[in-house]
Amino acid sequence: MKVTYMNGAGNDFMVIDARGKNLDFSKLAKEFCAVTGADGFMAVDHSDKADFRLHFYNSDGTRAGMCGNGARCICRFAHDLGIAGDAVTVETDTGLVYGWRLDENRYRVKLNSPTTLELHRKGDVAYVELGKPGLPHAVVEYRGDLWGDADGLLESMRALRNDPVFPRGANVNYYQVLRPGEVRVLTFERGVEGYTLACGTGCGSVACVLWAKKQLPENVLTTHNRGGTLKVTVGGENGTVTSLLQEGPTEVVRVYEL
Repeated sequence: MKVTYMNGAGNDFMVIDARGKNLDFSKLAKEFCAVTGADGFMAVDHSDKADFRLHFYNSDGTRAGMCGNGARCICRFAHDLGIAGDAVTVETDTGLVYGWRLDENRYRVKLNSPTTLELHRKGDVAYVELGKPGLPHAVVEYRGDLWGDADGLLESMRALRNDPVFPRGANVNYYQVLRPGEVRVLTFERGVEGYTLACGTGCGSVACVLWAKKQLPENVLTTHNRGGTLKVTVGGENGTVTSLLQEGPTEVVRVYEL
């Protein structure tokens, strides 16, 4: 089977064209991700609502709703296969996602808007769900050297990921403000159960929290992840986020025959 190894800002995926095939995606996710140590697995399928259907799985074989970096990568994958054009519509478990090709390597996607946005789910820990059913994110401001302190933060982030205040668990996104409109982000991702180099929906969730706190000048956030930089643009009115656009890089690393 032809498997394309891709990454978006360091968040890496094994990707296949599964149209017309009856496959055990959970099993393939564990097998294929083990080859490269990838964070996730994506399969393209037929859809009667969009250009194609996305099946997304974490590396441990658990199904997930959506992934911002994965969405950009799958838009490029579909464009390269001729399944979609420069404007892409993707059916996901959390609703329709729209994408646009900016150039060969850069794509923009419209993330699902938050259906839950609480600034104090647990003390100063914010909680954001993107889409319905929502992707859960715990968002925390860190006042220190976020990346330099990463080793020491691992256990506290793991504990927060499993905290009972989040019934379905949560991706944990710590952010360090560098200047207005610019942050560093560190992500502990459920399903991967460790750090990932970038989390697209996590960066979108951080942007939503800063917007709700009125700390996002010009409604644009530059998010530096250890794997690369993403830009998030927030649209909203009357305290409600109505649009969440994210743009960043994609890369085809290698094509395997597995």
